[in-house]
Parts: sequence; structure tokens; C-alpha cells
Amino acid sequence: MNSFAQIQKRAQHEWSSLQQDAFPVIYVGMGSCGIASGASQVWEQANKFIKEEGINAKLIKVGCIGPCYLEPLLDIQKPGLPRMSFNNVDGQKTTRILSEFLNGNETQLKPIGHFGIPGEKIEGIKSIWDLSMLANQERIVLRNCGIIDPENINHYISRDGFQGLINAFTMGPEKVIDEVKKSGLRGRGGAGFPTGLKWQFCRESKPCSPEGKGSEKYLICNADEGDPGAFMIRSLMEGDPYALLEGMIIAAYAIGAQNGYIYIRAEYPLAIHRLKLAISRMEKMGLLGGNILGSGFDFEIILKEGAGAFVCGEETALIRSIEGHRGMPRSRPPFPAKSGLNGQPTNINNVETLATVPKILNKGSDWYASIGTKTSKGTKTFALVGKIRRTGLIEVPMGTTLREIIFDIGGGTMKKFKAVQTGGPSGGCLSEEFLDLPIDYESLNKAGSIMGSGGLIVMDEDTCMVDVAKYFLKFTSMESCGKCVPCRIGTSRILEILEKITEGKAIEADLNLLEDLSSTVKDGSLCGLGQTAPNPVLTTLKYFKDEYLEHVNNNHCPAAVCRDLVEYRVIKDKCTGCQRCVAVCPTGAITGPRSEPHYLDLEKCIKCRACYEICRFDAIAGDAIEIV
Repeated sequence: MNSFAQIQKRAQHEWSSLQQDAFPVIYVGMGSCGIASGASQVWEQANKFIKEEGINAKLIKVGCIGPCYLEPLLDIQKPGLPRMSFNNVDGQKTTRILSEFLNGNETQLKPIGHFGIPGEKIEGIKSIWDLSMLANQERIVLRNCGIIDPENINHYISRDGFQGLINAFTMGPEKVIDEVKKSGLRGRGGAGFPTGLKWQFCRESKPCSPEGKGSEKYLICNADEGDPGAFMIRSLMEGDPYALLEGMIIAAYAIGAQNGYIYIRAEYPLAIHRLKLAISRMEKMGLLGGNILGSGFDFEIILKEGAGAFVCGEETALIRSIEGHRGMPRSRPPFPAKSGLNGQPTNINNVETLATVPKILNKGSDWYASIGTKTSKGTKTFALVGKIRRTGLIEVPMGTTLREIIFDIGGGTMKKFKAVQTGGPSGGCLSEEFLDLPIDYESLNKAGSIMGSGGLIVMDEDTCMVDVAKYFLKFTSMESCGKCVPCRIGTSRILEILEKITEGKAIEADLNLLEDLSSTVKDGSLCGLGQTAPNPVLTTLKYFKDEYLEHVNNNHCPAAVCRDLVEYRVIKDKCTGCQRCVAVCPTGAITGPRSEPHYLDLEKCIKCRACYEICRFDAIAGDAIEIV
């Protein structure tokens, strides 16, 4: 470990030189969200500009810092000045920003903030941490995302990287487990099982020697993020892969495993690339492989690319997939800690759980336990998406209310707030009465939802809750592995009833059947997929029963979403003739001269809803139609 001190010294020198060298440093947000928004063009334009202008500058890629609605992000740090951040940059803006900033005309530009001490003022420019979306966060697992180059191990080391691992080797496996137990860290994959206790069970399990198989233990990282709209762990792996790998080594050391797997969906090519690069560099530096840091502990990591089956988020189905079988869950017990991969004791944690561990081992369990609530310690990352002004990746202390997240951090909704779904397709839809509900495992479970891996989908008054339930049941019914009858048949029958309701073919008695069937599927399914699949239905039935009754009794969708129950018309006294609806109508169903009320031809209307969505004056109405 003495040699690591030299590595640290070199890393800290490289990092400090970025802040102090006599040449500018340009940072481009190159996470998947940034790239999708055009960051590659920003990168290419910046590279082209500094070459053509002969500027001695460094160009660095960073991961997603969180506010995806501001992407692409471009930061510049000139010698002696803080790092300034610019949002929604394109190729043309890149040239202007670099030209003005690097030639000393930075006062002509308006950055969104600078990277410095939170609250620090620089000539009237706020710190980026004062931005509404970032100000109310507490970053532990995301502390490096958007700050460091995720492909440069020295950047990670310079910010206390691998210090937690060194402390772990000093403490010994039992004390590591005790420290994690004292911290109160619970699994961030959804169930919230105490992490230290899970490690203890696996450490105490004795490997067996079945015929043809070795006698060993395994550590598996579940990076199979399958929830629609969720991108927490993808962004974490893209922005700070070394934190995950350090956490895996600590966990493996604690349970006594020498082989580890990262089960990651193949749809995450950037995360896979950066993880492979990180593993290779750690192996070369003696941080992974044999005799890590001279400790006598050996550990290797293999990436297993999954095909994207949602059910493989369930740990026993994930294990079968790694073994080369079809991903299908099995009954428990025995639990994986007793008999998992190849019949051996296996510990499975998700990405966020493992990436949190190094910080706990570095700063101590008391520090971590001081954050959050009595039963839910620390912080939680969320993907904040839907009908909300500020979309992106956030990290907040456990116990933060939904109101704080949606309105203070997310900026609220454009139209009246209606609901928020926590926990992805397995979670529940919570109404306005739950806005002051603290985000923790027990509170969400009591409300009929779950924490899940961290998806938060915000909905406004233009959302049909019956349609939302139908959407998620369609997803879970397709993703069911089919092994158990309640899930295989039950989710399909639930979906059929929801389709009847949205088509105006249901009766009120169908709502009772829908609730009974959902409860049966929840109670009788083999694994977590089936056990939680009815949550969107049960919660929308409970908190939005009036919408179901409006569909069934009046053949009307209040949100004007369900095509079979709505026809659109122009409200003449509200229409200003702006022609925005004319421009988006794909069939030419809307006509009329500018500045005069328009006309909507029902025979041409395909009910695509485009006019309804784009109208700024509420001049498009969705009326109930008579079902024959």
C-alpha cells in the first residue's frame, strides 16, 4: 500500500494542475443525455476551434452532472478563474463562447454559474450549486459525476478514490461488515434490505463442492436497469465507474469472494465502454486482480451483458442468465446468500448500493447514519422525468418530501399537478394528498407504492390515470417470464379489463373484478415482478377512482387521452387563429385563416392529440362521444 501513496501523489498533482495551470481547460458533458442532446457536436466544434486558433487548451469529457434539461453543457476554466458553466450549447454557441471567453471577453457571456464553494459569489455570478435544481441536493454517490473525467483514474484517486478500500483492508472483513451495518445502508435496488446484514449472511455461508463446480463465493452487481424512464445507475456508471468498482472490491473482501460479475444491459454501450476501460486501468495499477495493493486479497470482475429482459432485475433470474439459462426466477429459500451462482454463496447488490460503500468506509458509519431518517439512512438518487420543468438526475437525503423534489428541485409542472409514480412499472401512482410524504421505504410502502430503483414520473392534469395503469400493465405482462400462472395469466387478464375500460366497453362491476384480480396476482406471484406489477392499478383505483367511473359510466376520458372515448373540437371563443395546431396536424383536419377561429373536420381527425398538446389557449376540447 506504500506504492499507492506514490500513485495518490501523482494523481493529486495532475488534478491540481488542472485547476492551476497556465492554460484553459474545457469540459464537455458527455453522458448519454448530453450526447443525445448534441454534445458530440459541441466536443467536435471545441476541438476544431482550439486547433484552428492554435490555443493551448485541454479538452476533457465529463459525465452527467444532473440537470439533463440544460444539456449539452460546456464548462470553461481559465487560469486563476473558477470553472464557468454554459447550458444548452450547440456548435455555433460553442464557437462564440470559446472565442469570447478565451480572448478575455468573458463579461459578454452569461454562464449559468461557476464551480466553487456553494454560495460563493464571483462578480455577481452564482455558484452552479445555487441553481434551483442542485441547491437542495446532497451528493454522496453522485459527488464525482460531471466533475471528473470518468476515463481518467487519476481524477478519481485525487478525490479520495480507493481510500475506502485501503481503510477496509486495514479494518478486516468482519469490521467492514459491522461498519456497513452501523451506517444503516439499505439496498438501493428496491427492496431496501440492510446491506451489512446481507453481507453477513453470505460471509457466514460455507461454499459447497458440487460435482464439476468449484468451491467459492461470488459477488454480483445488478446493473440491469429495466424501468422505463429510469437512468440513475446508467448515469452513475458513465460518470463515475471507479466508485462502483471500488465498492465491489470492498464488498467482495467483506464476504470472501474472489470472483465478481457486473450484469449490465447491452443497451448501455457507453457505460460498458467506460467500465471496461476502468477495469483495465485498475488491473495495470494493481488495484484489481491478484494481491490487490499488497493485501493478499485477489478479486476479478467480469462484465456480463444482458439482453434487456426486465425479469432479470430479479436476483435469481439474473443468476440463471449468467449461468447461460433463460432468465427465470426460482422459489426462495434457499436465498442466493446460501445457494446462488453455480450453487455457491452469492451476494447481489445494485450499482448505487455498491458505489455508496467507499464513501462510508472513508468518512465513517456515524457520518452516513446522520443523514436521512431513523429507518432510512443516507441519500437516494432519482431519475426525475415526466410533465416537469426540470428533468434530470438528482440525489437527496432520505426523508425529503415529494413536494420538495417536484416543486423545489424539479420546478413543478407546466399545468396542474396530478400524480407522481415512484418505483417505475412496479410502483404506485400517488395523488396530490401525498405531496408532503417523506421519501423513505416505510412511508412509500404504506401509501401502496415502493422506492424501487429510483424512477420518479411526474404527471399533470393532461394525464389519464387509467391509460397510465394500462401502459405499465402492458409492459409488465410482456416482460413476464411466464413461469408462474398468477403473473403469466393474471397480468394479461388485468390488461384486458383496462383495455375494455379505455375503449368504453366496461361496466362498473369490472372495477371490482379488476381490484380482486390485482390483489390475487400480487399475493400469488412467484417473484417481485408479479408481486408488484398490480401496484399501478391498485393505487390508481384507490386514489383516482373517479376517473375510472367517468370512463365506465359516462364513456368519457377527462384528460382527453383515450381515443375511443373522445373527439376533439375547436372552442371558437378561445381560438386566436395562431395556426400552431394547423402546423402539427398530420391529416389537414384543422383549417382556417390566421387570426380567425379554426375548424376541425372530425372525418379527417385521427385523434393523434397533437393539436390538444400544442394549443397554448386551451382552445382544443376533448368531448365524450356516444358509444354504440
